[in-house]
Amino acid sequence: MTKKTTTAINPMEALLKKTKLRTIKKGQEIDAKIVSLSKKGANFDIGGKALAVLGELEVKEITTYLPYLKVGDVVKARIISEESKNGFPVVSLSNFFEKGKWDILTHKKDKEEEIEVVCGEYGKGGVFVDFMGIRGVIPKIQLTEPYITSPEKMEGQKIKVKILEVDKEKNRLVVSQKASVLKISQKELKKKFDEIKEGGKYKAKVLGVSEFGVFCEVEGVEGLIHISEISWEKVTNAGNYVKSGDEVEVMVVEKNPTDLKLNLSLKRLAHDPWEKIEEKYPKDKEIEGEVVRKEKYGYFVRLEPGIEGLIHISKLTGKEDIAIGQKIKTFVERVNKKERRMSLVLPTTEKPVMYR
Repeated sequence: MTKKTTTAINPMEALLKKTKLRTIKKGQEIDAKIVSLSKKGANFDIGGKALAVLGELEVKEITTYLPYLKVGDVVKARIISEESKNGFPVVSLSNFFEKGKWDILTHKKDKEEEIEVVCGEYGKGGVFVDFMGIRGVIPKIQLTEPYITSPEKMEGQKIKVKILEVDKEKNRLVVSQKASVLKISQKELKKKFDEIKEGGKYKAKVLGVSEFGVFCEVEGVEGLIHISEISWEKVTNAGNYVKSGDEVEVMVVEKNPTDLKLNLSLKRLAHDPWEKIEEKYPKDKEIEGEVVRKEKYGYFVRLEPGIEGLIHISKLTGKEDIAIGQKIKTFVERVNKKERRMSLVLPTTEKPVMYR
């Protein structure tokens, strides 16, 4: 009986027979799957008969990305050598290094994953941060206590944040420490934002006060009461009206779907003193008011909260003795309801006809 002989098949040869190998050429852009990754280098599966290696000059640079890349990730690579002296293809990640940081940020934002940033100085826009050389910002309202009251204490700290906005073309990165700490989901935030109606009245919690307005939270959504929307009278210090922790009723004036923020108003829920201004202050009416400020073009006189009139410098002789805080009598010369302006003149010793 003749014994049948069998030839052992090498598993790698069998795999190669089943797998269609990719032909690579120098200069070719290719998707490379990370097989191994360390400070000493990286290996990639590019669909060829051998794993590709990272060029020696780029090994140092990839160490910057180690916390943000993992085995199994696919990155864009360029073939710089079809076969090195060691028999392996060599690839470059220069294009990835150029825009890869932004790709990571976009991916992290889409997945609502955290990133780690290093905090820098606190400025007008918020706390500046660094992510692999990209400069971003944490707006003050996106901080939690104790940092929202003392943001300057964050300088030099390494913290985790969630990404709110990322735009490579505008070189813009906005992140939130609050969203990370409180585990806020952007999808849930979007749902809450969509449920809020423009023109609606809502309870708002005051989070902070700045020189340009009041930061609030309406049903979990960030909002701003601009200083011009606090009161019908001129406001120079928002802190005179509200403080952190207060709960106030506001009207939603506008919704910004791009950054999921609300523009709010306090004054639009109060009576507008200019509504019947022409009936209350007809031409030639004599009225007493308080001088509240002096400008180069004249004096402003407050007749009631939210109503100020101007005594223009052209209506003065220069001999008048007018002081801030002084109560004086004036006559209404002209009212412009549309522009919310009122012109006043001082009484004369004769019948006041000069202002007619």
